[in-house]
Amino acid sequence: MPGMRAGFISAVTALWCAGIVTAQTPTDPKSEIVLGMSTALTGPADELGLNVQAGVLAALDEANRAGGVIGRTLRLVTLDDGYEPSRTAPNMHKLIEEEKVLAVIGNVGTPTAVAAIPIVNARQVVLFGAYTGAGALRKTPPDRYVINYRASYADETSAMVDALVNEAGISVDEIAFFTQRDAYGDAGYVGGVAAMQRHGLKSEVNIAHGRYERNTDAVENGLADIVSAHVSPRAVIMVGAYAPCAAFIKLAREYGFDPIFLNVSFVGSQPLANVLGDAGEGVIVTQVVPHFDSDLPIAREYRSALAARGGDMQPTFGSFEGYIAGRILLRALSDVTEIPTRESIVDALDGLGKFDIGLGLELELSPDQHSACHEVWPTVIRGGEVVPMSWTDLRR
Repeated sequence: MPGMRAGFISAVTALWCAGIVTAQTPTDPKSEIVLGMSTALTGPADELGLNVQAGVLAALDEANRAGGVIGRTLRLVTLDDGYEPSRTAPNMHKLIEEEKVLAVIGNVGTPTAVAAIPIVNARQVVLFGAYTGAGALRKTPPDRYVINYRASYADETSAMVDALVNEAGISVDEIAFFTQRDAYGDAGYVGGVAAMQRHGLKSEVNIAHGRYERNTDAVENGLADIVSAHVSPRAVIMVGAYAPCAAFIKLAREYGFDPIFLNVSFVGSQPLANVLGDAGEGVIVTQVVPHFDSDLPIAREYRSALAARGGDMQPTFGSFEGYIAGRILLRALSDVTEIPTRESIVDALDGLGKFDIGLGLELELSPDQHSACHEVWPTVIRGGEVVPMSWTDLRR
C-alpha cells in the first residue's frame, strides 16, 4: 500500500508539471505539505518559469526520496500566468482558497509579484523566493508574508555601475538604460540611477533611456532613443526579458552601435545566449547565484538532484535559484515541530537567523531581514556559453 501511495503522488506531481491536472481535493496536512507556484509556463518568459519550477521540484523530489520533511511528503501545484499580472491574481486565489497551499514559492516576475503581494498579505500566506529583485518585495520594515532569497535589482545594477566606473573608466553620463516599461524595468532603472548618483550624477535628465512594452519585441524606438543621445553611450544596462533584449543587441550591432551590454539576472542568461548566437559574444549578465558548474557543495547537490529527476532539463541559473529557494524553505520546514501551518512556516523562515546552505557565504533571515542574500556574481557570454567573469576583466 505505501508503494501504491508513493506512486500515486509521483503520478499526480508529473501530471501537474504537464499541466494536465486542473483541480485537486485538499489533502490531509498530516501526510502531505502542498506548496503553490504561479509562473510563466507559456509566453515569452516561459523558459524562466519552467526553469525555476524545475529547480523547486528537484529540491522537493530530493526531500521526498529521503522520506519527506517532518514525516510528510511534499507536492507542488503550479499554475500558468504567462507572465501577465491579470492572470496571477486568480491563480493566487485558486492556490490559496481551493488548493489550500501552505506556502507559495518561486513565482516569476515583478509585475506578477506586484499582483500577488496584496493577496498573500491579506490571506496571510507566505510568498517565498520569488524570481524578482524588485523593491516592492523588499520594504522597510518588510512585509511579514513576503520573504526573498535573492539579491535585489538595485544590488545588481549598483554592482554594474560601480564596475563600469571603477574598472572600465566609464563616466556616469556614458551609461544608458534599456528597460521594460513596467514595475520590473522601473526597479532596475531606479537602482542604477541611485548608484550613478553616488558616482556624481547630477540629473536624470542626462541619462539615455530606451524602453519597450512587456511581452513584445518592439525595441526599435528604444534603440533610437539611446543612439540619439547627446553623449554616445559606452555601456547599456538592460532590464528586460531575453527575447527583446536579444532583439535590441542584434539590431544595435547591425547598426554599428557596440557598447558594453549588461543584463540583470531575470533576463535568463542561457536563453539570451541561445537567441543571440554569435551576436552574444561579450554580453554580460549578473547572477544572484554562483555558476551552476561550480564546485560549491550546494551546486554539486543541485546538479545531482536535477539529474535524478530525469528528462532532458540541463542545469541553468534559473533552476539553480529555484533549487536554492526550495532548499531554504525545506530547511525552515524541518524546524516545525507540529503540523505545519501557514503561520508556523513564516515563523520558521524568520527563525533561521544566520545560516549556511553551501553557497560559500552566510545567509540571513529574521523578522527584520527578509532578503537572505545580497551577493551578485558577474558572468559573460563566450562562444555561446555563459561563463564566470571578474569585474576586473572590464579593465581590458
